[in-house]
Amino acid sequence: MIRILTLTTAAALMAGPALAASNMCSKAPASKWQPKAKLEAQLKAEGLKVRRVKTEGGCYEVYAIDKAGKKVNVAFNAETLAKVANAEAGEN
Repeated sequence: MIRILTLTTAAALMAGPALAASNMCSKAPASKWQPKAKLEAQLKAEGLKVRRVKTEGGCYEVYAIDKAGKKVNVAFNAETLAKVANAEAGEN
């Protein structure tokens, strides 16, 4: 029962940012982008262990491990650091 409650809580916490997610990567020049280090710090504060952050088409694509040890692949707009709904958005 505790495990189900923990998983439900984790899913709800992760769904919050997803509700605000968009499908758009940044169209701004790279000079306007937020630094990768800022995104990494934000994700570490949320409990993710960041393995790699790569730049693809105006998005930062993040490969990380969550608190439960599961692999996470998520993309963020490089200019705003807003979560992008499609983890592969920058590849299109």
